[in-house]
Amino acid sequence: MTSKFVIAIMGVILSTGAVPAQSRPQPVLHIAAAADLQPVMPAIAQEYERETGIKLQVSFGSSSTLATQILNGAPVDVFLGADFSFPEKIVAANLADQSAPTAYATGTLVLWTRNDSGVLPLSIDGLTDPKIKRIAIADEFHAPYGRSAYAAIDALKLRDQLRTKIVTAENVAQAAQFAESGNAQVAFISLTLANSERMRQLGHYERAPKVYPKLTQCGVVLKSSPNLAEAHKFLEWLTSVKTQSMLPKLGLDPAN
Repeated sequence: MTSKFVIAIMGVILSTGAVPAQSRPQPVLHIAAAADLQPVMPAIAQEYERETGIKLQVSFGSSSTLATQILNGAPVDVFLGADFSFPEKIVAANLADQSAPTAYATGTLVLWTRNDSGVLPLSIDGLTDPKIKRIAIADEFHAPYGRSAYAAIDALKLRDQLRTKIVTAENVAQAAQFAESGNAQVAFISLTLANSERMRQLGHYERAPKVYPKLTQCGVVLKSSPNLAEAHKFLEWLTSVKTQSMLPKLGLDPAN
């Protein structure tokens, strides 16, 4: 191949904007994820990148905070909420590239305390014990796990007895931090957080009785995503049989 021919081919590529497929950079997907997914997303992102070559850039917050940011124009490809209601707000605002949220997992509410807290054994009924002074719960209006915690407390008619003990956290991850640091003796948190290596080493958890509404965690792809095809493929991968089968070891149950 002559140098003149090579130069001519390069000229055609530059003039047409064509780039060999293997040299095109893979898109980075921006994921807004509910706080209960903090211990889960690194494993999910690693596996997804291993299988597809596509990286996930993840930001965390309460489902309410993330939904508000998206409604205000935050650049997000996929929103993974901790329930149905907040992704549904994105659908209702005509910002989702789908007609309804997609269920990707089922969450579990647990009670967690440090091993040295002095309040073991752990149970919701036992929270009325006078030696328990502070109980961390995520904001019920911003965080689905906080709403579920109050639903469990109300089902057992304990809200009045526990009202003065409750410390409100912005999201479920902050509730876990309050209990981990000792600023609360007990926290209502997600199994995903309680199941993380650090929390298992530091403390003990008990599943809350299933007297709260099912925590069906849902996601949506945003219309504004510059990577629509890739974003839909990620949500399809997350709900695939293979990926669903790996969720229990991460503290989540399959969506259905």
